[in-house]
Amino acid sequence: MKVLLISSNISATPYSVYPLGLSMVAKFLVLAGHQVELFDFLESNCSLEVLGEKVKYARPELIGISIRNIDNVNFLNEQRYISIVKDIVAKIKKVSPRPVVLGGSGFSIMPREILEEVGADYGIIGEGEVAMVDFVNNAAKDIYPKERLINASHRLAGGRIPSAHYDQRLMDFYLKSGNVASLQTKRGCGHRCVYCTYPLLEGTNIRPRNPKDVVGDIEVLVNEHKAKYIFFTDSVFNDDEGYYLDVVSQMKARKINTPWCAFFKPDGLDSETILLMKQTGLKAAEMGADAASDIALKQLGKGFLFEDVIRTNELFNSHGVATAHYFMFGCPGERKETIYQGIENIKNLKKTVSFIFMGIRILPGTKLYDLALKQKIISDGQNLLDSAYYITPGIDKRWLEQTLTDAFSGIRHCVFPPDALDNSLQFLHKLGYSGSLWNMLIPGAAKRNRKKHAESR
Repeated sequence: MKVLLISSNISATPYSVYPLGLSMVAKFLVLAGHQVELFDFLESNCSLEVLGEKVKYARPELIGISIRNIDNVNFLNEQRYISIVKDIVAKIKKVSPRPVVLGGSGFSIMPREILEEVGADYGIIGEGEVAMVDFVNNAAKDIYPKERLINASHRLAGGRIPSAHYDQRLMDFYLKSGNVASLQTKRGCGHRCVYCTYPLLEGTNIRPRNPKDVVGDIEVLVNEHKAKYIFFTDSVFNDDEGYYLDVVSQMKARKINTPWCAFFKPDGLDSETILLMKQTGLKAAEMGADAASDIALKQLGKGFLFEDVIRTNELFNSHGVATAHYFMFGCPGERKETIYQGIENIKNLKKTVSFIFMGIRILPGTKLYDLALKQKIISDGQNLLDSAYYITPGIDKRWLEQTLTDAFSGIRHCVFPPDALDNSLQFLHKLGYSGSLWNMLIPGAAKRNRKKHAESR
Protein backbone atom coordinates (compact mmCIF):
# COMPACT_ATOMS: atom_id res chain seq x y z
CA MET A 1 0.00 0.00 0.00
CA LYS A 2 1.24 3.51 -0.78
CA VAL A 3 1.43 5.67 2.34
CA LEU A 4 2.29 9.36 2.64
CA LEU A 5 3.54 10.38 6.09
CA ILE A 6 3.48 14.09 6.93
CA SER A 7 5.39 15.89 9.67
CA SER A 8 3.23 18.83 10.75
CA ASN A 9 5.82 20.46 13.03
CA ILE A 10 6.52 24.12 12.21
CA SER A 11 8.79 25.03 15.13
CA ALA A 12 12.34 25.95 14.11
CA THR A 13 13.53 27.37 17.43
CA PRO A 14 16.23 27.30 18.53
CA TYR A 15 16.94 24.97 15.60
CA SER A 16 14.94 22.64 13.38
CA VAL A 17 14.60 19.04 14.58
CA TYR A 18 14.42 16.05 12.23
CA PRO A 19 11.03 14.22 12.50
CA LEU A 20 12.43 11.20 14.33
CA GLY A 21 9.20 9.55 15.52
CA LEU A 22 7.61 9.78 12.08
CA SER A 23 10.71 8.23 10.53
CA MET A 24 10.57 5.30 12.96
CA VAL A 25 6.99 4.60 11.91
CA ALA A 26 8.13 4.84 8.30
CA LYS A 27 10.83 2.24 8.95
CA PHE A 28 8.28 -0.26 10.28
CA LEU A 29 5.99 0.33 7.31
CA VAL A 30 8.85 -0.20 4.85
CA LEU A 31 9.86 -3.43 6.61
CA ALA A 32 6.23 -4.57 6.32
CA GLY A 33 6.42 -4.16 2.56
CA HIS A 34 4.59 -0.88 2.12
CA GLN A 35 5.66 2.01 -0.08
CA VAL A 36 6.31 5.10 2.02
CA GLU A 37 6.97 8.72 1.16
CA LEU A 38 7.76 11.46 3.68
CA PHE A 39 6.61 15.05 3.48
CA ASP A 40 7.82 17.69 5.91
CA PHE A 41 5.67 20.80 6.27
CA LEU A 42 8.55 22.87 7.67
CA GLU A 43 10.94 21.80 4.90
CA SER A 44 8.26 22.82 2.40
CA ASN A 45 8.19 26.36 3.80
CA CYS A 46 4.88 25.64 5.57
CA SER A 47 3.10 25.91 2.21
CA LEU A 48 -0.37 24.39 1.95
CA GLU A 49 -0.16 24.72 -1.82
CA VAL A 50 3.03 22.65 -1.95
CA LEU A 51 1.36 20.08 0.30
CA GLY A 52 -1.67 19.91 -1.96
CA GLU A 53 0.49 19.37 -5.02
CA LYS A 54 2.43 16.66 -3.24
CA VAL A 55 -0.74 14.76 -2.32
CA LYS A 56 -2.11 15.05 -5.87
CA TYR A 57 1.19 13.94 -7.41
CA ALA A 58 1.95 11.10 -4.96
CA ARG A 59 -1.63 9.75 -5.01
CA PRO A 60 -1.27 7.91 -1.68
CA GLU A 61 -3.79 5.32 -0.60
CA LEU A 62 -3.51 6.43 3.03
CA ILE A 63 -2.10 9.54 4.71
CA GLY A 64 -0.59 9.80 8.19
CA ILE A 65 0.12 13.05 10.04
CA SER A 66 2.51 13.28 12.97
CA ILE A 67 1.86 15.89 15.67
CA ARG A 68 4.98 16.54 17.72
CA ASN A 69 3.79 19.35 20.00
CA ILE A 70 0.49 21.02 20.86
CA ASP A 71 2.11 24.40 21.55
CA ASN A 72 5.46 25.90 22.56
CA VAL A 73 4.71 25.83 26.35
CA ASN A 74 5.78 29.48 26.62
CA PHE A 75 3.19 31.40 28.65
CA LEU A 76 4.59 34.81 27.68
CA ASN A 77 4.83 34.18 23.94
CA GLU A 78 2.45 31.37 23.19
CA GLN A 79 2.34 29.68 19.80
CA ARG A 80 -0.34 27.05 19.17
CA TYR A 81 0.14 24.40 16.52
CA ILE A 82 -3.14 22.48 16.26
CA SER A 83 -4.68 25.08 13.95
CA ILE A 84 -1.86 24.30 11.51
CA VAL A 85 -2.79 20.62 11.59
CA LYS A 86 -6.42 21.56 10.97
CA ASP A 87 -5.37 23.51 7.86
CA ILE A 88 -3.25 20.57 6.68
CA VAL A 89 -6.15 18.14 7.04
CA ALA A 90 -8.52 20.53 5.25
CA LYS A 91 -6.09 20.87 2.35
CA ILE A 92 -5.70 17.10 2.06
CA LYS A 93 -9.47 16.60 2.07
CA LYS A 94 -9.79 19.01 -0.87
CA VAL A 95 -7.46 16.98 -3.10
CA SER A 96 -7.77 13.40 -1.86
CA PRO A 97 -10.58 11.09 -0.64
CA ARG A 98 -8.11 8.83 1.17
CA PRO A 99 -8.23 8.29 4.97
CA VAL A 100 -6.17 10.58 7.18
CA VAL A 101 -4.65 9.11 10.37
CA LEU A 102 -3.20 11.23 13.18
CA GLY A 103 -0.45 10.19 15.58
CA GLY A 104 2.62 11.39 17.45
CA SER A 105 3.44 12.42 21.00
CA GLY A 106 1.48 15.67 20.83
CA PHE A 107 -1.61 13.91 19.55
CA SER A 108 -1.45 11.20 22.22
CA ILE A 109 -1.64 13.77 25.02
CA MET A 110 -5.13 14.96 24.01
CA PRO A 111 -6.27 12.59 21.25
CA ARG A 112 -10.04 12.99 21.41
CA GLU A 113 -9.95 16.78 21.50
CA ILE A 114 -7.41 17.01 18.66
CA LEU A 115 -9.18 14.50 16.43
CA GLU A 116 -12.46 16.40 16.73
CA GLU A 117 -10.78 19.77 16.28
CA VAL A 118 -8.84 18.98 13.09
CA GLY A 119 -11.36 16.73 11.34
CA ALA A 120 -9.14 13.75 10.51
CA ASP A 121 -10.60 10.27 10.09
CA TYR A 122 -8.63 8.25 12.66
CA GLY A 123 -6.01 8.64 15.35
CA ILE A 124 -3.48 6.28 16.92
CA ILE A 125 -2.77 6.80 20.62
CA GLY A 126 0.68 5.81 21.89
CA GLU A 127 3.62 4.23 20.10
CA GLY A 128 2.69 4.16 16.46
CA GLU A 129 5.03 1.64 14.83
CA VAL A 130 3.08 -1.60 15.27
CA ALA A 131 -0.37 0.04 15.40
CA MET A 132 0.23 1.89 12.14
CA VAL A 133 1.45 -1.26 10.37
CA ASP A 134 -1.68 -3.12 11.55
CA PHE A 135 -3.87 -0.24 10.41
CA VAL A 136 -2.27 -0.11 6.96
CA ASN A 137 -2.31 -3.91 6.57
CA ASN A 138 -6.05 -3.93 7.25
CA ALA A 139 -6.67 -0.88 5.08
CA ALA A 140 -5.02 -2.69 2.19
CA LYS A 141 -7.85 -5.23 2.56
CA ASP A 142 -10.41 -2.41 2.81
CA ILE A 143 -10.90 -3.15 6.52
CA TYR A 144 -11.16 -0.14 8.84
CA PRO A 145 -11.77 0.03 12.60
CA LYS A 146 -15.21 0.93 13.91
CA GLU A 147 -13.75 3.37 16.42
CA ARG A 148 -11.91 6.45 15.19
CA LEU A 149 -9.42 6.35 18.07
CA ILE A 150 -7.08 3.35 18.21
CA ASN A 151 -5.01 2.60 21.30
CA ALA A 152 -1.63 1.06 20.59
CA SER A 153 -1.96 -2.44 22.03
CA HIS A 154 1.53 -2.66 23.47
CA ARG A 155 4.85 -0.87 23.76
CA LEU A 156 7.86 -2.13 21.86
CA ALA A 157 10.57 -3.99 23.75
CA GLY A 158 13.85 -2.09 23.63
CA GLY A 159 15.40 -4.43 21.10
CA ARG A 160 12.49 -3.83 18.70
CA ILE A 161 12.62 -0.02 18.79
CA PRO A 162 13.70 0.70 15.22
CA SER A 163 16.34 2.85 13.67
CA ALA A 164 14.78 5.80 11.93
CA HIS A 165 14.16 5.84 8.20
CA TYR A 166 16.52 8.77 7.56
CA ASP A 167 15.43 10.44 4.33
CA GLN A 168 18.42 12.07 2.61
CA ARG A 169 16.50 15.05 1.25
CA LEU A 170 14.95 15.87 4.61
CA MET A 171 18.21 15.23 6.42
CA ASP A 172 19.99 17.70 4.13
CA PHE A 173 17.40 20.33 5.05
CA TYR A 174 17.74 19.78 8.80
CA LEU A 175 21.51 19.62 8.76
CA LYS A 176 21.57 23.11 7.25
CA SER A 177 20.21 24.30 10.59
CA GLY A 178 23.10 23.55 12.91
CA ASN A 179 24.21 20.15 11.56
CA VAL A 180 22.29 18.51 14.43
CA ALA A 181 20.96 14.97 13.93
CA SER A 182 18.63 13.42 16.51
CA LEU A 183 18.77 9.89 17.86
CA GLN A 184 16.95 7.86 20.53
CA THR A 185 18.68 5.30 22.76
CA LYS A 186 15.68 4.18 24.87
CA ARG A 187 12.07 4.80 25.80
CA GLY A 188 10.38 5.08 29.15
CA CYS A 189 10.89 7.26 32.22
CA GLY A 190 10.80 6.07 35.81
CA HIS A 191 10.63 9.53 37.36
CA ARG A 192 7.47 11.04 38.81
CA CYS A 193 7.64 14.73 37.91
CA VAL A 194 4.16 16.11 38.54
CA TYR A 195 3.83 18.02 35.25
CA CYS A 196 5.41 15.57 32.81
CA THR A 197 3.72 13.37 30.20
CA TYR A 198 6.73 11.16 29.37
CA PRO A 199 5.66 8.33 31.73
CA LEU A 200 2.16 8.50 30.22
CA LEU A 201 3.46 8.35 26.65
CA GLU A 202 6.37 5.93 27.05
CA GLY A 203 5.64 4.09 30.30
CA THR A 204 7.56 4.02 33.56
CA ASN A 205 9.85 1.09 32.66
CA ILE A 206 13.07 1.84 30.81
CA ARG A 207 13.30 0.02 27.47
CA PRO A 208 16.84 0.40 26.15
CA ARG A 209 17.74 -0.19 22.53
CA ASN A 210 20.65 -2.46 21.68
CA PRO A 211 23.77 -0.28 22.14
CA LYS A 212 25.26 -1.69 18.92
CA ASP A 213 22.19 -0.53 17.01
CA VAL A 214 22.45 2.93 18.56
CA VAL A 215 26.09 3.27 17.61
CA GLY A 216 25.30 1.92 14.16
CA ASP A 217 22.82 4.77 13.76
CA ILE A 218 25.50 7.27 14.79
CA GLU A 219 27.85 5.88 12.18
CA VAL A 220 25.15 6.17 9.50
CA LEU A 221 24.37 9.76 10.48
CA VAL A 222 28.03 10.79 10.52
CA ASN A 223 29.43 8.79 7.61
CA GLU A 224 26.50 8.75 5.18
CA HIS A 225 24.57 11.91 6.06
CA LYS A 226 27.58 13.98 7.19
CA ALA A 227 26.04 15.03 10.50
CA LYS A 228 28.46 17.00 12.65
CA TYR A 229 26.53 16.94 15.92
CA ILE A 230 24.32 14.31 17.60
CA PHE A 231 21.48 15.04 20.01
CA PHE A 232 20.09 12.16 22.08
CA THR A 233 16.37 12.74 22.49
CA ASP A 234 15.83 10.48 25.55
CA SER A 235 13.73 12.07 28.30
CA VAL A 236 16.73 11.51 30.60
CA PHE A 237 20.01 10.22 29.19
CA ASN A 238 21.69 9.19 32.46
CA ASP A 239 19.03 6.72 33.62
CA ASP A 240 19.32 5.23 37.13
CA GLU A 241 19.68 1.72 35.72
CA GLY A 242 22.87 2.71 33.91
CA TYR A 243 21.80 1.68 30.40
CA TYR A 244 23.36 4.88 29.08
CA LEU A 245 26.77 3.60 30.15
CA ASP A 246 26.35 0.61 27.82
CA VAL A 247 25.79 3.02 24.94
CA VAL A 248 28.76 5.20 25.87
CA SER A 249 31.03 2.17 26.31
CA GLN A 250 29.99 0.90 22.87
CA MET A 251 30.69 4.35 21.42
CA LYS A 252 34.19 4.26 22.88
CA ALA A 253 34.79 0.71 21.66
CA ARG A 254 33.78 1.75 18.12
CA LYS A 255 35.99 4.86 18.38
CA ILE A 256 33.10 7.34 18.11
CA ASN A 257 34.20 10.91 18.77
CA THR A 258 31.44 13.01 17.25
CA PRO A 259 30.22 16.03 19.24
CA TRP A 260 27.01 15.21 21.09
CA CYS A 261 24.55 16.53 23.66
CA ALA A 262 21.71 15.08 25.74
CA PHE A 263 19.29 15.79 28.59
CA PHE A 264 20.73 14.90 32.00
CA LYS A 265 19.27 14.80 35.47
CA PRO A 266 21.57 16.63 37.88
CA ASP A 267 22.51 13.70 40.11
CA GLY A 268 24.11 10.28 39.90
CA LEU A 269 27.15 11.41 37.90
CA ASP A 270 30.82 11.32 38.84
CA SER A 271 34.06 12.55 37.29
CA GLU A 272 34.98 9.16 35.81
CA THR A 273 31.65 8.86 33.98
CA ILE A 274 31.83 12.37 32.56
CA LEU A 275 35.39 11.74 31.40
CA LEU A 276 34.24 8.56 29.61
CA MET A 277 31.42 10.45 27.89
CA LYS A 278 33.76 13.26 26.89
CA GLN A 279 36.08 10.73 25.25
CA THR A 280 33.20 9.83 22.90
CA GLY A 281 32.47 13.45 21.98
CA LEU A 282 30.25 14.89 24.75
CA LYS A 283 30.29 18.65 24.26
CA ALA A 284 27.24 19.91 26.11
CA ALA A 285 24.73 18.85 28.73
CA GLU A 286 21.17 20.14 29.12
CA MET A 287 19.81 19.74 32.63
CA GLY A 288 16.16 19.83 33.58
CA ALA A 289 16.26 20.74 37.23
CA ASP A 290 13.07 22.70 36.40
CA ALA A 291 12.89 24.40 39.79
CA ALA A 292 15.41 26.65 41.51
CA SER A 293 14.67 26.07 45.20
CA ASP A 294 14.45 22.96 47.35
CA ILE A 295 10.79 23.62 48.19
CA ALA A 296 9.81 23.86 44.53
CA LEU A 297 11.94 20.84 43.59
CA LYS A 298 10.13 18.72 46.16
CA GLN A 299 6.71 19.90 45.02
CA LEU A 300 7.58 19.03 41.41
CA GLY A 301 8.43 15.48 42.45
CA LYS A 302 12.17 15.76 41.96
CA GLY A 303 14.48 13.41 43.83
CA PHE A 304 17.37 15.84 44.29
CA LEU A 305 18.19 19.17 45.92
CA PHE A 306 19.57 22.36 44.45
CA GLU A 307 22.98 21.55 45.89
CA ASP A 308 22.98 18.58 43.50
CA VAL A 309 22.37 20.97 40.61
CA ILE A 310 25.34 23.07 41.71
CA ARG A 311 27.60 20.05 42.17
CA THR A 312 26.76 18.49 38.80
CA ASN A 313 27.14 21.81 37.03
CA GLU A 314 30.60 22.25 38.54
CA LEU A 315 31.49 18.67 37.65
CA PHE A 316 30.65 19.20 33.99
CA ASN A 317 32.49 22.53 34.02
CA SER A 318 35.62 20.92 35.44
CA HIS A 319 35.76 18.67 32.36
CA GLY A 320 35.09 21.47 29.88
CA VAL A 321 31.51 20.36 29.11
CA ALA A 322 29.12 23.28 28.50
CA THR A 323 25.87 23.23 30.46
CA ALA A 324 22.40 24.70 30.13
CA HIS A 325 19.62 24.63 32.71
CA TYR A 326 15.85 25.03 32.44
CA PHE A 327 13.86 26.54 35.30
CA MET A 328 10.18 27.24 35.87
CA PHE A 329 8.71 29.76 38.31
CA GLY A 330 5.24 29.58 39.80
CA CYS A 331 5.63 25.96 40.95
CA PRO A 332 3.28 24.46 43.57
CA GLY A 333 4.09 25.69 47.07
CA GLU A 334 6.22 28.62 45.94
CA ARG A 335 6.10 31.89 47.83
CA LYS A 336 7.73 35.22 47.17
CA GLU A 337 10.62 34.20 49.44
CA THR A 338 11.33 31.00 47.50
CA ILE A 339 11.08 32.86 44.20
CA TYR A 340 13.68 35.37 45.37
CA GLN A 341 15.80 32.48 46.62
CA GLY A 342 15.45 30.69 43.27
CA ILE A 343 16.52 33.80 41.39
CA GLU A 344 19.69 34.08 43.47
CA ASN A 345 20.39 30.35 43.08
CA ILE A 346 20.24 30.72 39.29
CA LYS A 347 22.43 33.80 39.28
CA ASN A 348 25.04 32.02 41.39
CA LEU A 349 25.42 29.05 39.01
CA LYS A 350 28.84 29.34 37.39
CA LYS A 351 29.80 29.09 33.71
CA THR A 352 26.40 28.04 32.46
CA VAL A 353 23.30 29.25 30.62
CA SER A 354 19.85 29.27 32.21
CA PHE A 355 16.52 29.47 30.38
CA ILE A 356 13.72 30.70 32.62
CA PHE A 357 10.03 29.93 32.11
CA MET A 358 7.07 31.50 33.86
CA GLY A 359 4.29 29.07 34.69
CA ILE A 360 3.91 25.36 33.90
CA ARG A 361 1.76 24.03 31.07
CA ILE A 362 -1.08 21.95 32.52
CA LEU A 363 -1.63 18.67 30.68
CA PRO A 364 -4.25 15.94 31.32
CA GLY A 365 -3.23 12.79 33.12
CA THR A 366 -0.57 14.48 35.24
CA LYS A 367 -0.54 15.13 38.97
CA LEU A 368 -0.32 18.83 38.21
CA TYR A 369 -3.65 18.55 36.39
CA ASP A 370 -5.26 17.04 39.50
CA LEU A 371 -3.76 19.77 41.68
CA ALA A 372 -4.88 22.54 39.32
CA LEU A 373 -8.38 21.06 39.33
CA LYS A 374 -8.43 20.93 43.13
CA GLN A 375 -7.19 24.52 43.39
CA LYS A 376 -9.75 25.64 40.78
CA ILE A 377 -7.08 26.91 38.39
CA ILE A 378 -8.87 24.84 35.75
CA SER A 379 -12.37 23.38 35.70
CA ASP A 380 -13.53 19.81 35.22
CA GLY A 381 -13.98 19.08 31.53
CA GLN A 382 -12.06 22.17 30.41
CA ASN A 383 -10.60 21.81 26.92
CA LEU A 384 -6.87 22.20 27.45
CA LEU A 385 -6.18 22.73 23.77
CA ASP A 386 -6.92 26.29 24.84
CA SER A 387 -3.79 26.15 26.93
CA ALA A 388 -3.73 26.68 30.67
CA TYR A 389 -0.67 27.35 32.82
CA TYR A 390 -0.14 26.65 36.49
CA ILE A 391 1.04 29.50 38.70
CA THR A 392 0.62 28.70 42.35
CA PRO A 393 -2.28 30.53 44.04
CA GLY A 394 -1.13 33.62 45.91
CA ILE A 395 1.47 34.64 43.34
CA ASP A 396 0.29 37.46 41.10
CA LYS A 397 1.16 36.88 37.43
CA ARG A 398 2.04 40.49 36.73
CA TRP A 399 4.24 40.67 39.82
CA LEU A 400 6.02 37.46 38.84
CA GLU A 401 6.67 38.58 35.27
CA GLN A 402 8.03 41.94 36.41
CA THR A 403 10.16 40.34 39.14
CA LEU A 404 11.74 37.88 36.70
CA THR A 405 12.25 40.59 34.08
CA ASP A 406 13.99 42.89 36.57
CA ALA A 407 16.09 40.06 38.02
CA PHE A 408 17.51 38.75 34.74
CA SER A 409 17.58 41.90 32.62
CA GLY A 410 21.06 42.50 31.24
CA ILE A 411 22.39 39.09 32.29
CA ARG A 412 23.30 37.50 28.97
CA HIS A 413 23.48 33.92 30.23
CA CYS A 414 20.12 34.09 32.06
CA VAL A 415 17.49 34.09 29.32
CA PHE A 416 14.00 35.32 30.16
CA PRO A 417 11.66 34.88 28.39
CA PRO A 418 13.19 31.60 27.21
CA ASP A 419 12.81 32.41 23.50
CA ALA A 420 14.44 35.84 23.73
CA LEU A 421 17.51 34.82 21.71
CA ASP A 422 16.01 32.35 19.25
CA ASN A 423 16.50 34.61 16.22
CA SER A 424 20.15 35.20 17.10
CA LEU A 425 20.85 31.48 17.42
CA GLN A 426 19.17 30.76 14.09
CA PHE A 427 21.33 33.43 12.45
CA LEU A 428 24.49 31.78 13.77
CA HIS A 429 23.33 28.45 12.35
CA LYS A 430 22.98 30.07 8.95
CA LEU A 431 26.61 31.17 9.24
CA GLY A 432 27.61 27.53 9.62
CA TYR A 433 27.97 27.09 13.38
CA SER A 434 27.09 23.60 14.62
CA GLY A 435 25.16 22.44 17.67
CA SER A 436 22.60 24.06 19.94
CA LEU A 437 24.80 27.18 20.32
CA TRP A 438 23.42 28.26 23.70
CA ASN A 439 26.97 27.54 24.98
CA MET A 440 28.04 30.74 23.20
CA LEU A 441 26.07 32.66 25.85
CA ILE A 442 28.40 31.43 28.61
CA PRO A 443 30.64 34.33 29.69
CA GLY A 444 33.87 34.19 27.68
CA ALA A 445 32.67 31.39 25.41
CA ALA A 446 31.64 33.44 22.37
CA LYS A 447 35.18 34.59 21.64
CA ARG A 448 36.53 31.05 21.91
CA ASN A 449 33.82 29.68 19.64
CA ARG A 450 34.37 32.34 16.99
CA LYS A 451 38.07 31.48 16.92
CA LYS A 452 37.36 27.75 16.56
CA HIS A 453 34.79 28.41 13.84
CA ALA A 454 37.21 30.57 11.85
CA GLU A 455 39.93 27.92 12.12
CA SER A 456 37.57 25.16 10.87
CA ARG A 457 36.44 27.02 7.74
